[in-house]
Amino acid sequence: MHRYLIAIGSNVRVAGVGGPHRVVDAAVLALAEVGEVAEVSRTRSSRPIGPSLRSYANAAAVVESESEPAHFLARLQQLEFRFGRRRRGAPWRARSLDLDIVLWSGGVWLTPDLVIPHPLFRERPFVSGPAAEVAPHWRDPVTGLSLRQLASRLAHA
Repeated sequence: MHRYLIAIGSNVRVAGVGGPHRVVDAAVLALAEVGEVAEVSRTRSSRPIGPSLRSYANAAAVVESESEPAHFLARLQQLEFRFGRRRRGAPWRARSLDLDIVLWSGGVWLTPDLVIPHPLFRERPFVSGPAAEVAPHWRDPVTGLSLRQLASRLAHA
């Protein structure tokens, strides 16, 4: 059994679901299709990165699954697709649902299609804050710092 720390984000209304906060809530429920949801942070708002003007709703969840990272990622991308996410066009645009694997219980995973830990999570308070809420003692295998320490550093930067 593997444990995954998943960052959840949305900044687009989804038909039949609602605005970004409702999308995050619905995504948390949908994560039960890919594994057992063990922990969920509160949902918070954040400013967008890049050209998007819409604020995001962000959360994090710890999900347990027997799937290896590549298969787990494929299942997350299927969920994103169901919520209207299309992977085309410019990066940094509005997203109906974004599900990122931040960390996993296996340490580091490096393939052309997937890098764990997520390469940018240490720079993003909208990821590190919710992550530290659900898994404060998990350690970044690259820096050795706990998620609580990483979140604290960003909060005081």
